[in-house]
Amino acid sequence: MSTDTIIDGKAFAADLRGRIAASVPNFVQHTGRKPGLAVVLVGDDPASQVYVGSKKKATIEAGMASFEYRLPADTAQSDLIALVERLNADEQVDGILVQLPLPPHMDDKAVIAALDPAKDVDGFHVVNAGRLAVGEEAFVPCTPLGCLMLLKDRMGDLSGKNAVVIGRSNIVGKPMAQLLLAENCTVTIAHSRTQDLADVVRRADIIVAAVGRAEMVKGDWIKDGAVVIDVGINRLPPAEGETKGRLVGDVAFAEAAGHSAAITPVPGGVGPMTIACLLRNTLVAAYRRADLPQPEGI
Repeated sequence: MSTDTIIDGKAFAADLRGRIAASVPNFVQHTGRKPGLAVVLVGDDPASQVYVGSKKKATIEAGMASFEYRLPADTAQSDLIALVERLNADEQVDGILVQLPLPPHMDDKAVIAALDPAKDVDGFHVVNAGRLAVGEEAFVPCTPLGCLMLLKDRMGDLSGKNAVVIGRSNIVGKPMAQLLLAENCTVTIAHSRTQDLADVVRRADIIVAAVGRAEMVKGDWIKDGAVVIDVGINRLPPAEGETKGRLVGDVAFAEAAGHSAAITPVPGGVGPMTIACLLRNTLVAAYRRADLPQPEGI
């Protein structure tokens, strides 16, 4: 397998984070403060704790202000929403991220609805989703935004390409389809109930797999020369002698790499782009709130 076939999301994300960091001093010069990201974690979910820690580290490395709020798992929903409303009003905070999943007694939708859409750097608020759907300026969820950046970097103009998005979540599948439509692709959203899924995928020039099923997309589903973006991250059961199973995507990587023109690995593909795009959205939110022109190349 040629290294030219591999889409190095880790390297692209590092470059994007560097460009973001380079744009922060200009903002500080004009406003007298750093762009600020507030992250709220409710409970002690281990994976969420790791994500929040990574986001804090990346925010500080980019020269931004990090505000972290860790609340007990039994926090009342009304108290969480009250915190969100305080952050909405805080002039030092440009972006707010409430780490999901929330504890079972909380309604994710109600909490997200409390966010100021101008600070919704996760892009989950229905106002941002609606703006994206009708082609207006919006914050886009970080994972599909990162996928689009990788596609455009590798393929250039996407106009006229036949794209298949496997998965219809509000976080990845639906916004990914909207982004590809905006790039003038012909887009199919496929999912678990799509008939003859393999045949649908075989027609695609671009495949974005986001279903959460380990190695579901097989090599013979891939048209020769297609570009594959694998959003999935799944841990296989441990093999004999292993303490934990290896991480794989939603695409059978070794098989698919034999057909594709380019493919993202797991790990090291889409994953690093998510935090980089969160920083990007926070920087853009800061510039918009300060009524400053958005930096080029961000």
